[in-house]
Amino acid sequence: MSFDFALMLVEYCEQLERDKKYIVSRQLLKSGTSIGANAMEAQNAESKADFIHKMRIAAKEAEETQFWLWLCQYSPSYQNCDLLIEKLDELNKIVGSIINTARKNLVNA
Repeated sequence: MSFDFALMLVEYCEQLERDKKYIVSRQLLKSGTSIGANAMEAQNAESKADFIHKMRIAAKEAEETQFWLWLCQYSPSYQNCDLLIEKLDELNKIVGSIINTARKNLVNA
């Protein structure tokens, strides 16, 4: 899911670059692709606590990405990003669920 989101985001950011929206494009690309990178890094965590920490970083990157997408959504000169916002909402739910489950498992361990 995060990889597919990142691919869609890269395509959107390439369009922003063509439209000379460089600053937003680069910020959005960094935060949006970092979600999946941090989730992947969490797969090799050294402990359950480290796993949760890395997933929380992914969640923070998702929050930042949401900000940039909202900025694009409400700026009249930006391309439509509604589908990206929808996919990010789904991704946020998944990441949140993973964190909650991992926390419960850490407490019960």
